[in-house]
Amino acid sequence: METPENLRYSSDHEWAARTGTTVRIGITDYAQDALGDVVYVEAPAVGSTVSVGAAIGEVESTKSVSEIYAPVAGTVIAVNEALADHPELVNADPYGEGWLCEVAVEGEGGFDALLDAEAYRALTD
Repeated sequence: METPENLRYSSDHEWAARTGTTVRIGITDYAQDALGDVVYVEAPAVGSTVSVGAAIGEVESTKSVSEIYAPVAGTVIAVNEALADHPELVNADPYGEGWLCEVAVEGEGGFDALLDAEAYRALTD
């Protein structure tokens, strides 16, 4: 499983990439592999406020439906519109084209409390 060093991770298997006050969120390679073939992704609405640990959407696969939880707190400023027609991007490129949403955070927004790559690998081994 791929676990990029430059990302942070939640124990619920979401990843977070911070650029300034914006955090891009997706599900990890581990999560997409466990789900199987993703057939539908429900993203949060742009403008909605999210809090750490709150459900912000769901991923439906051929195996099950799983909720996606916010790894950070803030306001959703963008969603990956490509997932509406191509949910399989979550499987094909979970850390790239398969991202879910972007959140504007105030302060650290919970980002600093997330796991680093080494801690996430220990969780999933």
